[in-house]
Amino acid sequence: MSHHSPDPQALASFAHWLGLAEADRSALWTERFTMNAPELAQFRAAADSHTPYYVAAAIQPDSPPAAWSSQNGAPKPASRARASRALQAARESQSRKMSIFTHLPEDGPNEVARGYLNGEPVAVKDMIGVQGMPRTGGSASSTSAPFHSDSAAVALVKQHGGAVIGLTTPHELAFGANSDNPVYGRVINPITPERIPGGSSGGSAAAVAAGIVDVALGTDTGGSVRIPAACCGVVGFKPSYNAVSREGVIEIAPTLDHIGPIGKSVDACARMFAALTDQPASPGIPDTPLHGLKLGVLGGFFADPLSESVRQSLQQTIKLMEDDGAGSTAVAIGTAELAPAIYFMTVSTEAAESLGQRVRETPEQLGEDVRVRLEMASFIPGHWYLKAQRLRRQLAQDFEQAFAQCDVLICPVMRAEAPKVGEKTVEIGGQSYPLHTAVSNLTLPFSLAGLPAIALPSGLSPDGAPLSIQLIAAQGKDWKLLEVAKRVERLLAARE
Repeated sequence: MSHHSPDPQALASFAHWLGLAEADRSALWTERFTMNAPELAQFRAAADSHTPYYVAAAIQPDSPPAAWSSQNGAPKPASRARASRALQAARESQSRKMSIFTHLPEDGPNEVARGYLNGEPVAVKDMIGVQGMPRTGGSASSTSAPFHSDSAAVALVKQHGGAVIGLTTPHELAFGANSDNPVYGRVINPITPERIPGGSSGGSAAAVAAGIVDVALGTDTGGSVRIPAACCGVVGFKPSYNAVSREGVIEIAPTLDHIGPIGKSVDACARMFAALTDQPASPGIPDTPLHGLKLGVLGGFFADPLSESVRQSLQQTIKLMEDDGAGSTAVAIGTAELAPAIYFMTVSTEAAESLGQRVRETPEQLGEDVRVRLEMASFIPGHWYLKAQRLRRQLAQDFEQAFAQCDVLICPVMRAEAPKVGEKTVEIGGQSYPLHTAVSNLTLPFSLAGLPAIALPSGLSPDGAPLSIQLIAAQGKDWKLLEVAKRVERLLAARE
């Protein structure tokens, strides 16, 4: 492989040896490698870290303080009426060709358990198994047969009184950023239809933004809960790594995959997180002023370039937090510049293992963008993956050092507003980014480190596009993050 782009003939020969493709697709692979040339060049130039390999450890999240009394009191008998209304609204969205759902049952849930969700209608991303509904991942390469059992996450949601009303459309196999699905159609952003809804949990965010449900489940590998939440102007919460079981979920990258809620509010996300972690009650998060909070303002990689609207939104949010009693300090993460390259090596290699059988056996049933990404992953040397895990460990350690000095970090969710539908590149501050890079640059570092992170709506740009800021806490500090987020949500709402 040359310094700038691979040799198409070499790729074709290697692909033939791998049994990867019947026809020569080297031009497509070369084009995609060229798109990721900055990450590849940066990765090759990076000195190998001498730290041990990163291990994606499961950390038990903190429990809500006992002083947080249940906001719902004793569980009440659940009503099926809410689920029926949500299902009807979902069907109406399908008639308007919004492509938010891949599957809607003929009838609502027959029974709803007695629990603190009290019959709350829940939409579930079509990556997460729901008994009796097809788990397709939005791909023709999957079976359409009803899934045999509830995933661990869905089982807990139902156990605590949630009512699943249908499956939402992802970017195919959750391996992309615009939720333009080749089987079920392009998910429409209910807030700004001319802009993408984000991905890969685009259908879940759109279901919330359209008012069909107050909360939906998504998956997040490099930002797939937070990015669509930001694009659609709602709240998206990625918990600490492995805080929520992924049993029964289509795997993409096992050291990066998370499950998290997308909701109309922090309270909605917290209520769902309580169920997902099997809390005995849904805690009422207090409205706690930020006096004494140590806020770390991420600079460098996280601060430039930004669109002017995003920059102003971030500055205004920091000012609101300071006026509420938070003390802020600049935080530099030295390895953050390498995060996109580390992520590229990690997600590509792990996805090639998790989803590679589909490429080898039924490549024609995959959408072109996902197929190319999975094929090209086979060309990445194994020792590059190992090098990436050493660099990833250093990135995680840099974040640990930052949290020794502050309680919460802040940065935007995306460098600019949601891209327009059909855009392949995004211009930000005089720099041109491929779409997937533009939307995921500022979310993927926290997936790499397994940190809890939340996207909060922070207003609108002059042309009406939603803006969003991101708060991040140390591993396991999920409920502390939700408490801070609820206060910031209130401060932002009072500003308006």
